[in-house]
Amino acid sequence: MCDFKLKQLYLQLSGLWLLTMALCFPISSIADESLYTNQRAELIAEVEQYARFIDEDTVDSFDPEVLSSMANVKRHEFVPDDEKPFAYENRPLPIGHGQTISQPYIVALMTELIQPDKEDVVLEVGTGSGYQAAVLARLVKHVYTIEIVEPLVRQVDTRFRRLGYENITTRLGDGYYGWEEHAPFDSIIVTAAASHVPPPLVKQLRPGGRMIIPVGGRFMTQHLLLIEKTEEGEIKSRQILAVRFVPLTGER
Repeated sequence: MCDFKLKQLYLQLSGLWLLTMALCFPISSIADESLYTNQRAELIAEVEQYARFIDEDTVDSFDPEVLSSMANVKRHEFVPDDEKPFAYENRPLPIGHGQTISQPYIVALMTELIQPDKEDVVLEVGTGSGYQAAVLARLVKHVYTIEIVEPLVRQVDTRFRRLGYENITTRLGDGYYGWEEHAPFDSIIVTAAASHVPPPLVKQLRPGGRMIIPVGGRFMTQHLLLIEKTEEGEIKSRQILAVRFVPLTGER
């Protein structure tokens, strides 16, 4: 009899827990998350296939850790509400203020090219919605990211806190000049096209470090450029592929 009553109590409590969960997390929200999870998996599979279109001497496949990071970052959290239905399409999307969130394939490629390590400190120029920084945050020790558009900085600060990204530090400023206070950086990622490679960024790259940056004008061909600084301080660069980014803005 005692066991029977305990079972009844257990079933009642279980039903109450399920009801509470349903009230806290509406079925539509749970369904949306499930849909996003499936879409994200499909996107990562598509991105993985894109590696074959790159020069095999540059990238023959994406590092599983890079793909894992992208699979765990919820891109729909980094786009405006009206763009959420398109969050897992492999293309850039507008985020307001004339800026965009980069194509996932390009995010994967730029991340792959800097060869991130868990002890790295990375500088990102052009925070935007924070998506690239979030992908990096799962792979490196700390990300310092600069954004020149003030409303975007306010939005992304709130977003990072809400999503629990504690190893990302943001700043409002002109990324052309880097962030000397925290230099040298193991890697630098620039997510807007510059007319030339900014000398301050090259200076703030540690020996042995890598920088990836799109170079070219708004109405000109832009190329993704990989900059490598040898241990002796020698600078080497090579073009990876043609791209299209919003322009790097600021005094320079």
